[in-house]
Amino acid sequence: MAAAKKKVVVVGGGVAGSLLAHGLENDADVTLVDPKDFFEVPYSQLRSTVEPSFADRSLVLHTDYLKKAKFVQASAVKATESELTTDTGEIIPFDFLVVTTGTTFRGVKTKAERLQQFEADHKKIVESQNILIIGGGPVGVELAGEILQDFPKKKVTLIHSGDRLIQFLGPKASEKAEKWLKTKGAEVILNDRVEIEGLAPPTYVTKGQKQIKADAHFVAVGKKLGSDWLLESPILKDKVTNEGRLQVEGTCLVTGLTNVFAAGDITDFKEIKQGFTAANHVATIISNIKKLTKNPADKKLVVYKALEKPFGIVSLGRVDAVAQLPFATIIGWVPGKLKSKDLFVEVDFFTIVR
Repeated sequence: MAAAKKKVVVVGGGVAGSLLAHGLENDADVTLVDPKDFFEVPYSQLRSTVEPSFADRSLVLHTDYLKKAKFVQASAVKATESELTTDTGEIIPFDFLVVTTGTTFRGVKTKAERLQQFEADHKKIVESQNILIIGGGPVGVELAGEILQDFPKKKVTLIHSGDRLIQFLGPKASEKAEKWLKTKGAEVILNDRVEIEGLAPPTYVTKGQKQIKADAHFVAVGKKLGSDWLLESPILKDKVTNEGRLQVEGTCLVTGLTNVFAAGDITDFKEIKQGFTAANHVATIISNIKKLTKNPADKKLVVYKALEKPFGIVSLGRVDAVAQLPFATIIGWVPGKLKSKDLFVEVDFFTIVR
């Protein structure tokens, strides 16, 4: 008689959680816990804002790509050494727990609602002549690029509190992105901010008392890490850093624990937080869960090597992109071919860790 499969509970349905649940469902009894009923290819969000039909290809119901794993639509409340409790009152037992709750979830919970959201944002762009984007990280810069590409007659103003754009990459990438935006007619304001609370057109006043005229605005600032429930968990509350991340070892195990892993933005690996690094965390965890399933005393676990140098590609519309590579920082259609054309939506996303 075959041994019962190990119970693996994955919390969070973003890149890391969805890839992990899909990648382990043939080898373990997997349960994915996520407050929304869909996975969203993260790189596609800004394209979907200017082209809502694109969203239907980038949103996948969890129940469509998970053939064997169970899906529970809920949020985690707390975890013990062997059980996860959700906000619906369900208690889910596990042999292994994997935490992938990157940022705090505040969005809509169904695919249908998300599609409606993109339609509403698109309508806002179409009906506006002057658009303000608050935040100059990758989301703000990519949104500006998408609008400038598809609606070249729109006036786009991007305001950022830092002294350069896309600060997760180096200064050269920042300079090239800013120059590209300005060449397309955008106004870029650095070292200033607009308070997010109570925003309303047509006049926005910055902290530096600059007045910006705009018909609509989009907020593209960073989100809070989704670690509140970790602080309510007896086994995890002491593993949370002051920044809100989980302390992890190279094996992706939470420090000091033998059956709890973490992946994605919630980890305290000293590296940029991007989808491809999360996918690498997932590959490490899948290998290690398989090893521990065969031999719980296995000491030769796979060790993840954190990305030493910042690496990334930021799309600038449908054709161009700026890329910081190990050997150079480049801009134009060459890096654009890698990402900007289809934003990885045409790729079978779930083959990455198979």
